[in-house]
Amino acid sequence: MSSPLIANESTGYYDYGKEFCVNKTCPQVTIIHFASEKVLLTLNDVSPSTSIRVLKEKLASRGNLVLLSPLNINRQKIQVKSHFASLGTSRHFFHVSNFYTFVGGKILANSFRLNEIEGAGKTSEVRLFYKDLGPQVGWSTVFYLEYAGPLVIYLVVWAMRQPRCLLNVLSPMQTDVGLRCLAGLCYVGHFVKRLLETRFVHRFSHATMPLASLFRNCLYYWLFALSIAYFTTHPLYTPPSFGWPQVYAGLGLFLLGELGNFCCHIALRNLRPAGSTLRQMPHPVPNSPLTFLFKYVACPNYTYETLSWIGFTVMTQTLPAAAFTMLGFWTMAQWARNKLRAYRSEFASCPKGLKAIVPLIY
Repeated sequence: MSSPLIANESTGYYDYGKEFCVNKTCPQVTIIHFASEKVLLTLNDVSPSTSIRVLKEKLASRGNLVLLSPLNINRQKIQVKSHFASLGTSRHFFHVSNFYTFVGGKILANSFRLNEIEGAGKTSEVRLFYKDLGPQVGWSTVFYLEYAGPLVIYLVVWAMRQPRCLLNVLSPMQTDVGLRCLAGLCYVGHFVKRLLETRFVHRFSHATMPLASLFRNCLYYWLFALSIAYFTTHPLYTPPSFGWPQVYAGLGLFLLGELGNFCCHIALRNLRPAGSTLRQMPHPVPNSPLTFLFKYVACPNYTYETLSWIGFTVMTQTLPAAAFTMLGFWTMAQWARNKLRAYRSEFASCPKGLKAIVPLIY
C-alpha cells in the first residue's frame, strides 16, 4: 500500500488539474481528529468530484465520539460535542497534512474537490485532518459590523461636540469648523463607501470568520474611530502646520486613493462571474486607468487604501490618524504578501517582478 498523501511542506499549496482517480471512484478517504489523531470517519468509493462541503455534511451526521489526546499526559478524554451537526459545518475545517506538518498544511475551502489534490491518484488513502474552529460569523456580517461602528461613533462624537447639544459631556468646538467638517465628511464618507461596496460590489463565498476574531477586528476599528473623532473635534485641536494648502494636498491624496480603491474592487469583482468558482490572475482593466497598478503590485486596492489614509493624516495632522494609517499599512502588507505567494503558486502568468503592495519596493 502506498503512503497517505501529505501536504507539500515547502509551499503549503497545491497545483490543480493533476492526475486523479483513473477509475470513477476515489481511494479511501479518512477524516482524522487533529488533536487526538482519532479516526472520525472512513469513506470508500467516493466520487472524485466530491467537495469538502459534502464531506463536512457526512461528518455532521456522525454521533457522539470520545477521543483520547496523545498530547495529554493524563490521557484525559476529549468529548466531541453531541453529533457534529450541532456544531454547524461552518465551524469545521479540513486540511491535508499530518499532525507534525500542520504548518505546511493548506486549509481546504468548501468548494475544494478531491480531484484537485495533487498526487491523490497515486495513493490508496487520502487523509483529511479535522479541527473545530469554534463559533463562526459570515464575512458580510463581519464587514457590516466593522464599518458601521466607526460611522456611528464619529457621528455621535460630532453631535456631542455641537454647542447646542443637550448632553454636557464633551466641550463644544468653536473654531476651524470648516476644516473639521471636511475631515468628518472624508472619514464618514470612507465608511459609507465600504458599506455600499459590501452590499453591492463584493461577492462573498460561504467562508466565515471565528467569532473571537470579529470582536478583535471591531475593537480595532471602533477604538480608532473614537480616538480620531475625539481629537479632530477637540476644542484644542491645532490645524495643519501649512494651513489650507496642506489640507487640499491631503484631500487630493485621499480622494485619489478612494477612487483607485473602488476601481480595483470593481476589477476584482469582474474577474469572477456571479456563481462561478473561476480564478484568474488580476490585471489592468481597459478604460479604467487607475487599475494600472495591477501591473506592479498584487493588491493595488491595499495600495490605494493606504494612500487614502496618508491623505487623511496629512489633511488632519493628528497622531491617531497617523497611527491608524501605519498599523493599517502593516496589516495590509502582510495580507498582500500572502496573496502574492498564492498568485505565484497558482498562476504561471504571474509576473516575476510583481510586488505585494508598494510598487518596485515591497
